[in-house]
Amino acid sequence: MTDRSGHTKFRHPVAFWLGSLACAVGVVLHLPMYYDARTMGYRMAGMKPDAAMIAGMALIGVGLLASLYGLIPADANAIQRRAARILVRPLDDAPVRPQHIVLLLIMAVAVTIDVMKPVTLSLVAPGMAKEYDLTSPLNPHGHLPVSLLPLVGIGGTVLGSLLWGWLGDRIGRRASIIFACQLFVSTSICGAMPGFTWNLLMCFLMGIGVGGMLPIAFALMAETIPARHRGWVMVLIGGDVAGAYVITSWLAGALTPHYSWRILWLIGLPTGLLLIVLNRWIPESPRYLLARGHGDAAEEIMKRFGAQVVPVAPTDDGRAGAGLVDAGLPDTAPGGRRRESYRMLFGREFRGASVAITVLAIGVGLVTYGFQLWIPTNLQHLGFSSVNSDYVVRNAALVGLPLSFIAAWMYGFWRSKKTIIVLSGFSTVTLLWFAIAGDSLARNHALLTALLVLPLAGTSSVVAVVAAYATEIYPTRIRSRGAGLAAGMTKAGGVLIIALVVTSVTPPSIAVTALIGAIPMLAGAVILVWVGPETRARRLEEIVAAEVGEQEQQPSAAQAR
Repeated sequence: MTDRSGHTKFRHPVAFWLGSLACAVGVVLHLPMYYDARTMGYRMAGMKPDAAMIAGMALIGVGLLASLYGLIPADANAIQRRAARILVRPLDDAPVRPQHIVLLLIMAVAVTIDVMKPVTLSLVAPGMAKEYDLTSPLNPHGHLPVSLLPLVGIGGTVLGSLLWGWLGDRIGRRASIIFACQLFVSTSICGAMPGFTWNLLMCFLMGIGVGGMLPIAFALMAETIPARHRGWVMVLIGGDVAGAYVITSWLAGALTPHYSWRILWLIGLPTGLLLIVLNRWIPESPRYLLARGHGDAAEEIMKRFGAQVVPVAPTDDGRAGAGLVDAGLPDTAPGGRRRESYRMLFGREFRGASVAITVLAIGVGLVTYGFQLWIPTNLQHLGFSSVNSDYVVRNAALVGLPLSFIAAWMYGFWRSKKTIIVLSGFSTVTLLWFAIAGDSLARNHALLTALLVLPLAGTSSVVAVVAAYATEIYPTRIRSRGAGLAAGMTKAGGVLIIALVVTSVTPPSIAVTALIGAIPMLAGAVILVWVGPETRARRLEEIVAAEVGEQEQQPSAAQAR
């Protein structure tokens, strides 16, 4: 079921491609109603779905099921059991090859498009509040809070991060990425939904797809990038969050005055299709191919990406050999097999690191989905126009783009743990400045833009380093789950603060959202100081072995130097 270049062929390709076609056609059938509303400024509130839209919804539902059927292998359980005995180790001294560069460029595009979705939530909120008469700082007498939209959307990303973390370890990295792209395409119809309730449903489904993309992408990169380049490369790709802010805010400023806020969701159709096409150049994990018995294809990928396979020979009691990545992990299933689950992340071996990641991720989420999410609305509340507020966010994100390169260098060539601590500390200081100065910053546009750099680009860099860190400290067979934990807890912080807004416990002002995010973010960094392992220039299996108390005999690259 693979070709010689190492690309997995779908077990049921006809079902997958027919499902993809059905999803795309279903989205297109939603566009006529959107186009018909052009004379009303694309206001669709109160309109009844026509026959084409209803048929499109049905096609999308059937298409998603067909696509998933085409992607999931029939022997997923057997694959998961065999995969527990296989380790693919990136060579420490392998150079970055053209294949790595192609993969990284595609992953950068995927991460950018993925992050554009939650960024869009903040940019469509003012327009949705106006069209649907929702409660917001600009419309305090609406019938429902506009914050329900980000609450549902970010809630979907929490579920998606955990679900895709499980799915990526079960059916493979590439198949999981492709299905997330299918959800991007399908849920772009959020831009053509007449009713607010339908918008909430589509936004929830979109969140599930968005939540799954980042952890799977990071797990795939961790398993294919040479050890000495792994850290800075993953942070650089993950740090493209700032790029997503630049692109999305620019699109909002350029398109929404002409096509309304709805166009920002409809963009999901072409961008999702683009990612599906680009998946042709994304390899499957060699470990997964070996588990399926496709040794030739796995060997071809390992040759192209500079990796080697290490069979994990079980001992007499069925446990993995000592010194390898799975050493020291407890068996929980009959017959000596290990039942992979999220509970393993909080077992004796990884509890400290998992707690540190969880607390820090929640703190980062409180900033990302508290302070960042409400920046456009708060700027308008302070007197900025809709377009000007979008451009203020864009300018701050654009100025902060170089910070992604600095963070990548620090993480890859200085210290991984200290990089997280330093970035978190500086972001916290800036947030406290916002908490103290508050609305008075509106009188100085230059200072406001400068101060927004760290809460936007700086916090985005923290998200990237935490995501990269989570893929390095867990063994291969639960790596997607570890990345899913970090991504899910980041979104959980967002759910918490948005829920507070929905219940009117706290207003979404600049000062309050800055303070709420700063305190737990700092606390997470402090915990990491005490319990987090250092990962720079160390092989993945060595990091895990150190956590379970069993050191490798061979020194790491860092020790050799």
